[in-house]
Amino acid sequence: MVEMIKGGMANCYIVSQGDGAVLVDTGTAKCRDRILDKCRAAGVKLIVLTHGHYDHAQNAAYLSQALGVPVAMHPADAPLLEDILAEPIHAHTFQGKAMAALIRLGQRPRLKKIAARLQKNEIPPFAPDIALHDGFSLEPFSVEAKAVALPGHTRGSVGLLAGGDLFAGDALMNLGKPDKAAHYVDRAAMEASAEKIAALGENITVWFGHGKPARNRAW
Repeated sequence: MVEMIKGGMANCYIVSQGDGAVLVDTGTAKCRDRILDKCRAAGVKLIVLTHGHYDHAQNAAYLSQALGVPVAMHPADAPLLEDILAEPIHAHTFQGKAMAALIRLGQRPRLKKIAARLQKNEIPPFAPDIALHDGFSLEPFSVEAKAVALPGHTRGSVGLLAGGDLFAGDALMNLGKPDKAAHYVDRAAMEASAEKIAALGENITVWFGHGKPARNRAW
């Protein structure tokens, strides 16, 4: 069973199978108590971060401590937890360039301080407990799913494949229409990850970090 939760700007997902449940991404601070209540009700045993951007990871420390569960993330994204500009942001479409410009603007010292006071873009410090790599199995947490490396949007972007459902993070986005990531650190890697997702077949439902789910296709 999949429960999609609006976590601010990004989607979070609770993936439940029998007695097991995991949370995919954590949303932003204003949503943390609502997400916590849903996690407790589902019996979440693990938090999986698809990547290290604050709209996906801001509640990781809070939820991990409150639930007493570990956090799994690819090590390559650790620098993003402290600075979203720790790696370059590229784009080639108008939409992507606009998004990249807004991210850079928000990191100017004065605006960053204001945003921090408003709990907009700071990630409370934490150290991921589990290094999430391609093929990592979630069976120890009672969920039949595995991590799928999807680098490109960030260096350490990872999806979660659970049966016929792929939780793609921002490797793909549905902003107006389902498509490839609007901005990225590495375009070639992003394109390759989109092809990797397409190769999973049309019977896969893609759950995006932004936007409604859609059937898998050639991206």
